[in-house]
Amino acid sequence: MALSPAQRSQLRKRAAKEAAASAPTHSMAGATTYELQLSQLAQDRARLRQIQSEQGKAELKRELLPSYAPYVEGVLSAGQGAQDEVLTTLMVWRMDAGDYAGALDIATYVLQHGLLMPDRFARTTGCLVAEEVANAALKAQKAGGTFDLAVLERTQELTAEQDMPDEARAKLLLATARATLDGEAPELPRLLIGIDLLKRAIDLHGSCGGKKDLERAERLLKNIAAPAAD
Repeated sequence: MALSPAQRSQLRKRAAKEAAASAPTHSMAGATTYELQLSQLAQDRARLRQIQSEQGKAELKRELLPSYAPYVEGVLSAGQGAQDEVLTTLMVWRMDAGDYAGALDIATYVLQHGLLMPDRFARTTGCLVAEEVANAALKAQKAGGTFDLAVLERTQELTAEQDMPDEARAKLLLATARATLDGEAPELPRLLIGIDLLKRAIDLHGSCGGKKDLERAERLLKNIAAPAAD
C-alpha cells in the first residue's frame, strides 16, 4: 500500500531522529523505524526470490523502491554513520533498478562513513559501486547505446580512494573513456581526457578491451594535429 504524503513525512522524520541518535560505532538495530524497514525488506526479498528473471526482479525493485525513499532521505539527512543493512541493500537495489544517481546518493554516505555490505555481498562497498556502474555502462555501450557520463565521473570521484582489484577499476576507466569519447568527432579536450583514461585502464588491466578504442582515439588526435601543424 502506498504511503500518504503525511505518512511519508512522518517516516522521514522518525528515520532522521533515530539515525541522528545512533552512534557511528553502533548499528541501527533496535531502532523502531529501522526494524520495521528491515522487516519489510525481508518480505520484499521473499517476493523477489519467487521471480527467476533478472529483468523481472529489476522491475519489481522499481515498484518497491519508492516506499523506502522517506527512510533513505531521513537517514541521509541526519545519520551519523551507524551500520545500516537497509540502506546498503537499497543502494544495490537502486543500481539493479537503473537508478544510478539515486544509488550514488546512498553510496556517498555509505563510503563516507565506511559502512559494511551485508555478508551476502562478497565485494567491498567501493568495489561493488565501481563495478556495478561500470558493468551497466559497458553493457549499454556494447549494445550501441550511451550511458550518463556524469554518473560515471561521479562514480570515479567517489571510489578513487577505495581499494579494489585492478580489473574492476579498469572497467570503470574504460566505460568513462567511452562515454567521454562518444560521438563522431569529440572536441580536443575530451579527446585528450578519453585517451588518458584509456591508457590508465590498459595499464591496470591489459585485457580490459580498450586497445582498439585507444587506437581510434589516437588516430583522431593525429587528424586534428596534422592540419594544425600545416
